[in-house]
Amino acid sequence: MVTVVYERGVHLPAADLWLDPRDPRDLAFVSHAHSDHTARHHRILCTSATARLMQVRMGGAFEGFLTPAYREKTVFPGGSATLLPAGHVLGSAQVRFESDEGSLLYTGDFKVRPGLSSEPAASDQADTLVMETTYGLPRYHFPPAEEVLAGLTKFCLEALEDGETPVLLGYALGKAQEILAALRGSGLPIMLHGAVEKITRVYEEYGTVFPPYTAYDPATVAGHVVICPPSVNGSRMLTKIKTRRVAAVTGWALDPGAIHRLQVDAAFPLSDHAGYDDLLRHVEAVQPRRVLTLHGFAREFARDLRALGLEAWL
Repeated sequence: MVTVVYERGVHLPAADLWLDPRDPRDLAFVSHAHSDHTARHHRILCTSATARLMQVRMGGAFEGFLTPAYREKTVFPGGSATLLPAGHVLGSAQVRFESDEGSLLYTGDFKVRPGLSSEPAASDQADTLVMETTYGLPRYHFPPAEEVLAGLTKFCLEALEDGETPVLLGYALGKAQEILAALRGSGLPIMLHGAVEKITRVYEEYGTVFPPYTAYDPATVAGHVVICPPSVNGSRMLTKIKTRRVAAVTGWALDPGAIHRLQVDAAFPLSDHAGYDDLLRHVEAVQPRRVLTLHGFAREFARDLRALGLEAWL
């Protein structure tokens, strides 16, 4: 099977290819453009959307992007790589690596449930599966997205009817666009925080259609739904909105006491990661001989896979 080494990132020595490393490397696969997965590598294997988002978010020059289309093979000395959609955010990808040692699928952050603003995830058979397990406990079984989003829309309507400004907190890349897409057809007037608007423009460059929105304007915010990053909660920007009702949109809303911990009025369990049942479904689809788990409840999920008779390790 493919040799795998972990050192602040997954390393495949056969091709000297790093997978989402934290430190700058000569050749690295970047699964998506969230900041905890990006660095200024010499050569970066990723989708064109991820390359564009990295440039917008990080600024400055990058030396070399390798941006094959999904399912297009890229050959390196020592092996080849093929990108598959990951369903996490715009441009997110898994990578399937093949060499004389065998095959490996690395998921990065992924979501197998269908979304409104990212490419649907795919799967391919591989001998080794290296997978993200953020929600690797059985209690993280997400309700149907349409139910959650209907509740979110109802939250906004009720806040506006009561003369309050509904503020929805979601990451500027990915979650905010999913929230915005979910409000399509609601007729609600929407304002976007500057960081959210900047990323939303990139989504639109790649063909995603959203309902009408305007940039956040404190002078005219009354009567609008405001979509902001979670970091805004408690900030001066938010406290200036005197009559507000704040909701967090996050998978961690499934945790008891999430409203109090997040200091919000409501919390909606919508995630751009795979839930526990989705993780199991992905393992079944890939049919690996070995599973290596990363992030979140990696130890617990590997233990559960071993109980099912699979070779699985943190």
